Parts: sequence; structure tokens; C-alpha cells
Amino acid sequence: MKNLRRQSAFGISLVMLSALTYFIQVRLFHAGRDTLFYFLQDLAFVPIQILLVTVIIDQVLRLREKAAMLNKLNMVIGAFFSEAGTHLLKSFSGFDHHADRIRPELLVNGKWSDRQFARVVTDLQTYDYRIDVEKNDLGALKLFLGGKRDFLLRLLENQNLLEHETFTELLWAVFHLTEELEARADVAHLSAVDREHLAGDVRRAYVILIAEWLGYMKHLKKEYPYLFSLAVRTNPFDEHASALFQ
Repeated sequence: MKNLRRQSAFGISLVMLSALTYFIQVRLFHAGRDTLFYFLQDLAFVPIQILLVTVIIDQVLRLREKAAMLNKLNMVIGAFFSEAGTHLLKSFSGFDHHADRIRPELLVNGKWSDRQFARVVTDLQTYDYRIDVEKNDLGALKLFLGGKRDFLLRLLENQNLLEHETFTELLWAVFHLTEELEARADVAHLSAVDREHLAGDVRRAYVILIAEWLGYMKHLKKEYPYLFSLAVRTNPFDEHASALFQ
């Protein structure tokens, strides 16, 4: 309230100063008609000024703010892939009977263009993810996700992630899988129904995770070539991946 009174007083002072200036001009130059003409001319330009300030400039500032926000979100996404995402991609692909079909398509390198990233994302929409939880070590996945539970919760508490719907969806899918696994004391001996249910949970997280990973790799290639270099060398879909230069 106090701040509003200050702003009102400031506005009134500016209006009074403007009126005083016009009054002095008329008294000094005795050109009331000309003063009125220029006053109306200036007044006619006010709507254009409002348009420039409140619409165009405001929109530019919003775009800059959104770009800065997305950059911060990409930092969070990078932390996710460093802490859990890359490991999960490798683990999930181990449950996929058809992983060898898409593995060559996901060997990202420095020659990839935006068009190629987009093409791979489109191709993956028709890919048949055939998940079998008995094909890989489900117990190891349970242990890994259990150790990342607090990390996932901290990410979900980040309000800024609401700006990135697909990544938020990914976090919920991974967290749900974590809870499903922890709810089963012995994942080595599951009924057919439980295996099918967990396969669906793995598939849901796997599909979103690959798409987010491709988007993240595209971002690194454009903005952080040195991070992209490491990400390429440790590609979870490369069976011969190594951080060491070959």
C-alpha cells in the first residue's frame, strides 16, 4: 500500500511538471495555438508508445526470460542424465528384445544435423518396444532406482520443471517405476501379471527417456560442444562406449 501511494504521488508529480512546462512555454512565446498543436501531436503518439513498451518490448523480454529459464532447465536435465538417465537408458535397453534394431540409429555423433535428430525422433514413433523384465537384471534396476529416490524427489520439487512438461512426465514415469519395484520384496520371483505390469512401466519410462535424451544431446551439440563430446563417447547405446579417446 505504501509503495502504491509513492507511485501515485510520483505520477501526479510528473503530470504537474508537464502541465507547468506547457504553461511556461505559452507565457514565454505567446503561441498557445502551436503549443496545443504539438501537444495533440505528442498525445497521438502515446498509443504507439504503449504498443512498443507493453507489447513488443515486453514480448522480447519474455522471450529472453523464457530462453534463460530453458537454459537453467537444461542444466537440471543434464544433472539428471549424469546422475541417473544415462544409466537407465543402458539398463532399459537391456530389457528390450529389439534394442539391436534401433541401436545403430542412436549412435549420435558430431555430424548429426537438426534434421537428423528430428528424423530419428520420428522414426522411433513407429518402433516396436518389446520389453521383457526377465531379459535383464530387474533386481539391479530396483537397487539403482532405490538409491536415486531422494534425487528424483528433489527434481520433482523443482517448480521450474513445470515449464518442461515432457521432462516432468519422464520424472513421474521413472518415480512410478521406482515405487512399483520397491513395493515388491522379491523381484526375482514374480507372477506373469506382475512381470507384464512392470514391463509396461519400464516401457513407458523408456520411450520418454529416449526422446528426452535425443533432445538433450541436440542441445549439448549446439550449446556445449565439450559436454557433447563426452556424451558421445559414453553413449549408452554404443556397446563399445568409453570416456577414453580411441
